[in-house]
Amino acid sequence: MGKGLGDMMKQVQKMQAKMEEMQAELEDERIEGTAGGGMVKVVANGKQEIIEVKIEKEVVDPDDVEMLEDLIVAAVNQAQEKAQELAAEKMSGLTGGLKIPGLNLPF
Repeated sequence: MGKGLGDMMKQVQKMQAKMEEMQAELEDERIEGTAGGGMVKVVANGKQEIIEVKIEKEVVDPDDVEMLEDLIVAAVNQAQEKAQELAAEKMSGLTGGLKIPGLNLPF
């Protein structure tokens, strides 16, 4: 019985190591979200952190700041959604599609 527990702990340690490796890989990923036909571009990493925002000067209108704000929000949301999908995809590969309670998942 003790040997089975030891084997299970080794498996858990292996999975934790793979999760840490996956987290590092996700941090290096670059996912783009756009709005306004590409006038606003937001880049996130695989951990859903926004790392870059590009705004074409043509979309900057002092008389319509609300439109620019909406475009930024839309691009950010798209980038984060894509990053979350990527993280879920990588995680399901690691866990074989199982949701394991107690694991600190990146989403």
